[in-house]
Amino acid sequence: MGSKLQKLTVEQRHQAQQLTLNTPRMQYGILARLLFMIMDLVYGRQKTFSKFKVLEIIARVPYQSWENVAYIAITHMYADRKFARRVFDRVKEARDAQDNEMWHLLILEELTHARGIKENFVLYRILPQVIAIIYYHTCWLLYAIKPSWSYRLNAQFEDHAEHEYMEFVAEYPQLEWEGFKSLFEEDYGSFESIADLFRQIGHDERMHKEESLEAIATARFQ
Repeated sequence: MGSKLQKLTVEQRHQAQQLTLNTPRMQYGILARLLFMIMDLVYGRQKTFSKFKVLEIIARVPYQSWENVAYIAITHMYADRKFARRVFDRVKEARDAQDNEMWHLLILEELTHARGIKENFVLYRILPQVIAIIYYHTCWLLYAIKPSWSYRLNAQFEDHAEHEYMEFVAEYPQLEWEGFKSLFEEDYGSFESIADLFRQIGHDERMHKEESLEAIATARFQ
């Protein structure tokens, strides 16, 4: 299963946004609902640049946990070359997803800094790391027990992120007129506006979700 991540054209990004807005959210499980409830209680229900940053700090965690478990599996099962090859391919996919989420985080940090947004150190620096650590161990344990459980939780998280980004663009049409400049354009891409950037990020999250849903159907390590 190769990565589906791709940079869309302006027209394709608009189409991707409309597709998301027309698609109902997934039915979230208990763990996902608990995580989203905590996020809303601590950071409010309103979508903000700072809250998106917290989302991205957490978003990398499942891929890190899968990579860790996969390397343990390879260490113990490397003699089974076919198994090791499949696991290594999954590790590569996890790395690609981690990198993609990292670009999201770095760009969002740029945006909040450029706007002079003041953030409480404990709420936006310390607490996200605490949540991420707990989430990491949850994803790790689920993956170690039954990979499809961890994939499903990640699919639900990515579905939530996808809808949050696309809805944010719809709620703030002024973003269409705000240009995008970044130190990371060469790595992530150039966009005509902040709205266009967020559509691409939302599409990335959708692709992460679809990859996790595919992994549920094709998981070989259960």
